[in-house]
Amino acid sequence: MENSSDFKVHVFESSTELLAKLNEKWSSVEKQPYAAMYSSIYGGIILDPAMMVIPIDDHMVHRGHGVFDTAIILNGYLYELDGHLDRFLRSASKAKISSPFPQSTLRSILIQLAAASKCKKGTLRYWLSSGPGDFLLTPAGCPTPAFYAVVIDEDFSQCKQGVKVITSTIPIKSPQFATMKNVNYLPNVLSKMEAEEKGAFASIWVDEEGYIAEGPNVNVAFITHEKELVLPFFDKILTGCTAKRLVELAPKLVEQGRLKGIRFANLTLAEAKSVAEMMYVGSTLPVLPIIMWDDQPIGDGKEGELSMELSNLVWEDMVSGPETHRIPVPYQE
Repeated sequence: MENSSDFKVHVFESSTELLAKLNEKWSSVEKQPYAAMYSSIYGGIILDPAMMVIPIDDHMVHRGHGVFDTAIILNGYLYELDGHLDRFLRSASKAKISSPFPQSTLRSILIQLAAASKCKKGTLRYWLSSGPGDFLLTPAGCPTPAFYAVVIDEDFSQCKQGVKVITSTIPIKSPQFATMKNVNYLPNVLSKMEAEEKGAFASIWVDEEGYIAEGPNVNVAFITHEKELVLPFFDKILTGCTAKRLVELAPKLVEQGRLKGIRFANLTLAEAKSVAEMMYVGSTLPVLPIIMWDDQPIGDGKEGELSMELSNLVWEDMVSGPETHRIPVPYQE
């Protein structure tokens, strides 16, 4: 083992030398996953991955004072951007972070970023931070909040294969923090890691009253034996944009007689485990069947028919739904 006293830390004498090192790192990457970034600190869009950075004294970095959200780019369209932006700014308000731009400008920036990226399929992620300025606890010394966004070239498809889940032992976030999409995701990370360590896909949180809450970064939904679609109330968890859209689309199955109804309810762990079908609901899934929970089969232990019909409804909406939910990206050819 190398003697620590012999380890010499290199000192970069100039920005030119440092940039050369960063470019060396990215030149070895076969496919660039980050197509473009926007930074209000720079005041523009960045295409060079070596420059896709944020200041270390940004309070989002060292204090976790930031919020974020996402949107899907599919076949050259941004899906549900406006709904996500509405939630984004609600989260910012709860976190006491003001935006450097009005919502219409944020929307324009994100559409222009997607266009500059030339990415036709991927995810668009964006953050509001209380900004850089110092290493103190509050942002009183920060000149202005910061807005960052990045386009990730990411392949995804409609999920059809069922997964296993566990009940998380990681404490759930309090409603004050769970209802805002903030960057403090350590409980979410540990909850997902706990599941993976046990051979499961992800986990389910149960709230302090014993009711089913949500997954680490997805909502959950159930089909009862009476063929009702049931979702947990959003009062103590994050309001899922895809889950809201699912509820808007599901009446089509009610009209066809496939579903009896749709409702929100408090479900206990025992009630939830005894349902006919269960699913995760999230942006890139959009509906993922759950076939086993804590080694106990859900229903017959197979992907549920109604789960897949709901998945088809949302996926078709993502691919060819109305332009009130799909914004064409104005790529420059």
